[in-house]
Amino acid sequence: MNPPLEAKTAVSASPATREEPRTGTLIGDGLTVAKRNLIKIRRVPDLLIFTTLQPIMFVLLFGYVFGSLAGSGASVQSGYREFMMAGIFTQTIIFGATITGYMMAEDMQKGVIDRFRTLPMHPSAVLFGRTLTDVVNNIVVLVVMSLTGLLIGWRLHNGPLHALWAYALMLFFAYALSWVFAYIGMRVRSPEVVNNASFMVIFPVTFIANTFVPSQNMPSILKAIAGWNPVSTITQSARQNFGNLYSMQAPGQTHADIDKQTAYTWALQHPDLYTLIWSVVLLAIFLPFATAAYKKAVAK
Repeated sequence: MNPPLEAKTAVSASPATREEPRTGTLIGDGLTVAKRNLIKIRRVPDLLIFTTLQPIMFVLLFGYVFGSLAGSGASVQSGYREFMMAGIFTQTIIFGATITGYMMAEDMQKGVIDRFRTLPMHPSAVLFGRTLTDVVNNIVVLVVMSLTGLLIGWRLHNGPLHALWAYALMLFFAYALSWVFAYIGMRVRSPEVVNNASFMVIFPVTFIANTFVPSQNMPSILKAIAGWNPVSTITQSARQNFGNLYSMQAPGQTHADIDKQTAYTWALQHPDLYTLIWSVVLLAIFLPFATAAYKKAVAK
């Protein structure tokens, strides 16, 4: 006698034979999320215009307005434009890292994170994809700024390998910083809070540094802060690798004099190592913090 249809159905749906939802890999799902974020940027012209035009405006504004304050004479202003390019690179990628926090807060507010929670994907893929997207965004910004800088007279004097190392170090620090803002973005109630809070912190940090003026000429307290500020060491590293450290050399001043004046702390004497230490520490602290905050958010 054949078993009833209900019994067959019960057997086929038993726990032993039922397939569980598959969970993807971190890299595969993260790349998918990154692709989704990049498509969003492409489909929103305002984001694309802001990403490309803002760095051009910064280079021209700082190059010609601040350059005129450096002194009269074409050689002096040209030297300042070479000096300030590393600082503009640093400031721009640091502000670019705040996009991570803003977009995470926006996705939380709009319920996008709740939709991701229902998908069979790796739990950390959203964070990995978001931070990876901002690395791509920073690469585009650096390319645009570099081309603009070349048009106004900025030059690389130490060869392409040193330049690539400078770019890689800046991107690595920005990537580490994006995990800080990813954590902040999931702990605040609105994207506007991320913007306001980040501006209040990053703006003074990027100016109490050697980004746009030599930090050794600052008052004693600000000079000490600038000497250990990682923003200063990223800028110092970029100037050294680009070959722009001596672009504002005064008559009678030697390279040894400039090295002694600009590298007045251990951090500035070893800018690459100090920046790498900061990047690794930020990742070690905020990568697990951000991951835990995301898991807590999707578990609600």
